[in-house]
Amino acid sequence: MTWPPSDHFNGKTFFNPGETDEGGLIDLIKWKATAKPVPWPEHIPVDRRPAPPAPTGDGVTATWIGHATFLLRSATCTVLTDPMFSDVAGPLSWLGARRAAPPAMDIADVPRVDLILLSHDHYDHCDLPSLRRLAERDDPVVVAPLGHAKLLGAAGVRRTIELDWWAGCTPVPGAEVTLVPALHWCRRSPFATNVRLWGGFMLRTGGRLVYFAGDSGYRQGLFPEIGRRLGAPDLSLIPIGAYEPRWFMKDAHMNPAEAVRVHREVGSRRSVAMHWGTFQLTDEGRDDPVRDLKAACAPGDAFEAVELGDSVFI
Repeated sequence: MTWPPSDHFNGKTFFNPGETDEGGLIDLIKWKATAKPVPWPEHIPVDRRPAPPAPTGDGVTATWIGHATFLLRSATCTVLTDPMFSDVAGPLSWLGARRAAPPAMDIADVPRVDLILLSHDHYDHCDLPSLRRLAERDDPVVVAPLGHAKLLGAAGVRRTIELDWWAGCTPVPGAEVTLVPALHWCRRSPFATNVRLWGGFMLRTGGRLVYFAGDSGYRQGLFPEIGRRLGAPDLSLIPIGAYEPRWFMKDAHMNPAEAVRVHREVGSRRSVAMHWGTFQLTDEGRDDPVRDLKAACAPGDAFEAVELGDSVFI
């Protein structure tokens, strides 16, 4: 299936409007040849806890399971973002980034899932073994950017809704979803760069508005537009990790100071950090994102980095 050309699709591949292409193979080799990653612990203990109960009235409970995976519960539905429960983020069990911190709960302990929000096809966000287990158990609806239906179907997902940027849907009772732009890219194999779209989501459920930013760099003007179009979120889930070295990562991953800008510019009432402390994907140390986030926040910035398994209620 193809789609008509647009300001972010040329008829064959997707792109970020007004941006240069993401770093290519030469830049990747340069980074790997000069990288000086800060060592991480091999195994990080996590205090696993059961999922909190769903609210009985208005409100949403958000539990950080790990990386970009959150369990969102309202009185009407249960939602997972970018479910990633595997030990390795990669095409094979021995090829890819190995998990330093286990997920805060096993899939078996996750309540029945009605809806999955999938931001893009990278292995640390689109984990087919996790999606397969959830599809077999719960048959959830998966909302994803354009181009993901065939990939998800191969994992046994029977109900996929593909969206373009700024398009919305009501995938399950009690949830309204809009796909919003992000500054990123897609690729699961060497010859399939940007054949699928990427993005973040605005989710309205339980009388609350939740912004899941997905994986994104920072671009001036993008995040105020999201807030203007769709409203100020009650809760934002914003990435703060995988940002060093800046010369290579800046077009795909925001750093903590930029994440604070996103929090302010989208108009978020409260924000929680994600995309840190689970997989060592880049050069910064495990605790550097939290340190840098605290340094970037001013008094009054309600933006926190919670521990794995922690929940917030809005």
